Amino acid sequence: MKVNLTPKPINFKLGEYINKGFDLLKKDFGNIFVAFLVCFIMSIIPFCAALAMGNLYKYLQKLHRNQPASPGEIFDFKDFMPYFILQLIIFGGVLLLYIPLVVVLALTGAMSQTNEPNPMVMIFAFPYMFLIIAAIYYFVLKGFYIIPLISLKGITDIKTAWNISKVMTTGNLLSIFLFAMVVSLLSQIGIIACGIGILLTMPFMYTANYFAYEDAIQQIEHDEITEIGIKNEY
Repeated sequence: MKVNLTPKPINFKLGEYINKGFDLLKKDFGNIFVAFLVCFIMSIIPFCAALAMGNLYKYLQKLHRNQPASPGEIFDFKDFMPYFILQLIIFGGVLLLYIPLVVVLALTGAMSQTNEPNPMVMIFAFPYMFLIIAAIYYFVLKGFYIIPLISLKGITDIKTAWNISKVMTTGNLLSIFLFAMVVSLLSQIGIIACGIGILLTMPFMYTANYFAYEDAIQQIEHDEITEIGIKNEY
């Protein structure tokens, strides 16, 4: 049954996602580790990193629901185009953000008669770099749910996925940012013990993210499912 989504701000449960991510990883570490390695290898292929992540979340969903799943399913290019378009948009957006800085550096360099740094460039560059970083973080956080909307719900239109994600993240940007920071730190603990150990801890980032995505999607599906259930009762 196709379930229509009802976008709304998500009740973000930071601690719950981290705990469930650890539990799933401990429950089936072997298969998840192999799936992570497959995802890593596929990410090396140009423009396939987002597709690899999306397919890994599909695999984790099947694993969590005790459905038949194979790490080899991550090498599935069926949904390549939405991810490809998404990555082109990201690349184009970052490029646009840097164009003014490049233009200013080029103009001031051409006008400078000496090899000494132009103080006007520094006055412009530092605040602008800060704005670039802030803009990148803002759009990344607002688009937090785009990849799971593509992979777990089959929404192939990037504009639609972006609009839904914008609504879902309303009021949650700080929580999502903190979640991303905590998960990133925990997933890199392997570096402290042993450099190669990061391969053992990195999969946690994906399992924790999966539960954040799964719970969020269930929240925006809930009202529609409930309504259908009530209608069926009558």
